[in-house]
Amino acid sequence: MHTYRIGEAAALLGVSADTVRRLVDSGKLHADREESGRRIIPGAALAAFARRMHRPDRAGAGSSARNRLPGIVTEVRLGDVSAQVEIQAGPFRVVSLVSRESAEELALELGVPAVAVIKSTNVVVERP
Repeated sequence: MHTYRIGEAAALLGVSADTVRRLVDSGKLHADREESGRRIIPGAALAAFARRMHRPDRAGAGSSARNRLPGIVTEVRLGDVSAQVEIQAGPFRVVSLVSRESAEELALELGVPAVAVIKSTNVVVERP
């Protein structure tokens, strides 16, 4: 499973590293410790927290089209030929349909980082 350092998690959530540390210290966000003592956040825990933190009614505020929105994959639904991928990018929840083959090639799964690239009416999902 993919893990994130405090600063990486903060960037994906759109908050400061201090905020993420406080969330971990308060038990609102799960973190493990590496052998070195550094705190790391499991991707699935970060994805679940991102989903709870950002409500759909906040999405879309202050953003224009043609953006690259880095975020974390919060859900992947695989069909026979297509996949529905949900990304939480700061306060934005992005849902995109991609081919199943693309989702598998990009190894899109719960908790991995991804970038939603918005161009006109299309959204392209990339791995950073």
